[in-house]
Amino acid sequence: MLIPASPSPCQLIESSAFLGRRIWLKRDDLLHAEVSGNKFRKLKYPLLALQGRDPVLVTMGGPWSNHLHALAHAAALGGWPSIGLVRGAAEMKSATLDDCRRLGMQIRFVSREDYRQLRADAQAWRRHVVSAGDNHVWLPEGGSAPAALRGVAEMVDEIEQQLQFMPEVIMVACGTGATLAGILAGLRGRGRVIGVAVLKDAAYLRQEIAHLLQQAGYPDYQNYQLITDAHHGGYGKAPPELRQFCRDFTQALDVPVEPVYTGKLFHALRELQQAQAFREDERMLAVHTGGMQGARGFID
Repeated sequence: MLIPASPSPCQLIESSAFLGRRIWLKRDDLLHAEVSGNKFRKLKYPLLALQGRDPVLVTMGGPWSNHLHALAHAAALGGWPSIGLVRGAAEMKSATLDDCRRLGMQIRFVSREDYRQLRADAQAWRRHVVSAGDNHVWLPEGGSAPAALRGVAEMVDEIEQQLQFMPEVIMVACGTGATLAGILAGLRGRGRVIGVAVLKDAAYLRQEIAHLLQQAGYPDYQNYQLITDAHHGGYGKAPPELRQFCRDFTQALDVPVEPVYTGKLFHALRELQQAQAFREDERMLAVHTGGMQGARGFID
């Protein structure tokens, strides 16, 4: 079910004018037609563990959630019912939610207070699912379960096999921290990872990363840096400068990006390069985590 035809490509971007240096891109946006990027990798092993069962998948997300969209597709492929607990009012509409419903996902809206409780209490979802039984399986926000790290860690082996070397620096956008944690697991202490937090007040992600590594049975790797001041106003915020950057990036490099995750990543990368934050001899790779639902929430 969640097996791509081939690994996602590594693409060399030689654009001194735009990014300031040669950058390898891990094009996980091309990994799967519908279950995009890091969502594919994070869902892979949690869903493979359900083969032979008849589960009802339950998860949470916002109205433009890449995770909801990816899980709805994955559930449809597996023939499993799915329920999405969505932050917002019942009259809220989005193209992403329309897709989820079309794929068979039941959408149930919850208040912001209840949504915060879903984050804080691993059992709170049961209050929103009538007759929740043993066959109901909870997948946390963003698919960021400990089992998700294994799928992300596989990306590191792909990179090494494709490039025949391991880049000294890997950069990635961070929402929950699970993708960064999975990359650390795959690197096994080599190189360094730079995570660009896409939401405000994200210092807590360091605790989340440590917790995920511990739960998944990995060492407490510390070879990473978390950038917390490149969020452009917070999660889902896209000021005109950032939106223009995304348009220019897509046009110049023929690589689609959006302002919620990947646009912030590549904008931060260019800012760091201009500030001479990298050594000339450091080979760099940025992970394009896919998930273009964020672009649908903005009309240019």
